[in-house]
Amino acid sequence: SPIEGKLLYRGIDVCDIIKNAAAEDRFAYEEVIFLLLFGVLPSKKMLDSFCELLGSMRDLPPGFTEDTILKSPSANIMNKMARSVLTLYSYDEKADDISFPNLIRQSVELIARMVTIAAYGYQAKRRYYDKASLYLHSPQPNLSTAENFFYMTRPDSKFSKTEAEILDLLLVLQAEHGGGNNSAFVCRAVSSSGTDTYSAIAAAIGSLQGPK
Repeated sequence: SPIEGKLLYRGIDVCDIIKNAAAEDRFAYEEVIFLLLFGVLPSKKMLDSFCELLGSMRDLPPGFTEDTILKSPSANIMNKMARSVLTLYSYDEKADDISFPNLIRQSVELIARMVTIAAYGYQAKRRYYDKASLYLHSPQPNLSTAENFFYMTRPDSKFSKTEAEILDLLLVLQAEHGGGNNSAFVCRAVSSSGTDTYSAIAAAIGSLQGPK
């Protein structure tokens, strides 16, 4: 049951997760993702392997950046992310397979790629709507999600540790999808029909686009 003033992930206080990550001088978002997906906190070896797996999946499919993101830019990043997720359906040979192992595979791939989609969508917006220079930096497999976002969006790829830590904290807190917020409700409603992962996640992202 809800505890006022507390944010718990799988029964674990998010403050404890953040404090432990800070004490070990590492980022917490990837650990939170593992916890939410698999229900337990990972060992150091498991977390290292999971981070390595995410790092290996951050690249988008061949031609995807040019055809889906750069050739059809959007002034709204949420719109660009929703359309990109929906398009990834066409790049998945098992897009309609909703067996548990395949759902986990799709989820991990989307989690890994989301930062790349967001960064490239932002770069396309800057180029076509803000008339700024276009920079496309490839995601780095050895960097965290937060670090990769700054690496791919900054012209010189430079960022401070504090910036990455603050974004990592934001990602940790935004991972709260207990069912009471709009996007979680939409995802559950759409997926209840047995539709594919990409349709459900794109709909959830679309629900976040509105001003409310």
